[in-house]
Amino acid sequence: MLMVNPTHLRTLLEVIRLGSFAAAANRLGYTASAVSQQMAALEHDTGIRLFERSARSVRPTEAAAVMAGHAITVLADIDRLLESAGTADHSRPELRVSLYPSLARTLLPRLLRSPGWLAHDVALRLSVRDPSPAIQAMRRGEDTDVTLVYWVGDSGLSWPRSVEPVRIGEDRMRFVVPSAWRLHGQGGIGVDQLVGRPWILHHPGSSDAAVIDAFLDEHGLRPRAVARCDDFAVTLDIVATGYAATLVPEIALGDLPAGVEVLDVPDMRLSREVFALVSAAAPPETTALFLRLVDEILDDLGFETAPAAIGS
Repeated sequence: MLMVNPTHLRTLLEVIRLGSFAAAANRLGYTASAVSQQMAALEHDTGIRLFERSARSVRPTEAAAVMAGHAITVLADIDRLLESAGTADHSRPELRVSLYPSLARTLLPRLLRSPGWLAHDVALRLSVRDPSPAIQAMRRGEDTDVTLVYWVGDSGLSWPRSVEPVRIGEDRMRFVVPSAWRLHGQGGIGVDQLVGRPWILHHPGSSDAAVIDAFLDEHGLRPRAVARCDDFAVTLDIVATGYAATLVPEIALGDLPAGVEVLDVPDMRLSREVFALVSAAAPPETTALFLRLVDEILDDLGFETAPAAIGS
């Protein structure tokens, strides 16, 4: 009697639908190696060669396509039997999200503990990375439902036409200096008080490094880059020692360490425009829930937000 694991059939359907082991693994939460092992087991159990394997690719055979058609019927029958027995496997809704580190650090703990999110029991699959590599991954065809990115000035960031950009809001860049410098002034300080001082800047190649460097130069600050760091929490700790000043997005300020001061410099304004890039394949209801809660959390934190319109 032929025994086939239904899990292997579901994996086969995803491989056929998405076109590769890697894409199916990303969708199902497995490793590519695990998907390969499942397909090898399915071939062994059925005695049918399902894939033509080469050093560079894995292609489904005609037999795989036929089996996939039968698998749809078999799995539907299994689901009906489980439902009639009162034990249907109602899988959790899932949302695949990519977002950048400074936003993730502030947003995710609040989102995952929020009653609105917990009530819907959504399986959140996360990738935390800067906008540039996130968009590159989208162009390579990586499956992500919502990608949160920022745009600073003329950063040259562009995204695929296949996604819908939803403006989330504005995240202002703030000047952070050592308290020991004793810089202050009613209504803000002048640019001249920052000229020539030591600065902690981003590493070249990060998503907003060139824009920030140009911004400081345009205003005549002529910063002395004494350090480069892309981790804002570490940067703030260094500033607290009196070592140097820096620019930090408001979302990343959090609980400031003792020894730092956030300054208002009226003549110098720079902000990150935050967007959600929504895939055409994103689940509408879960995506709308996610964007609504993001808007509510950022609004509670005092950020200028734009209500998301997806699914409304």
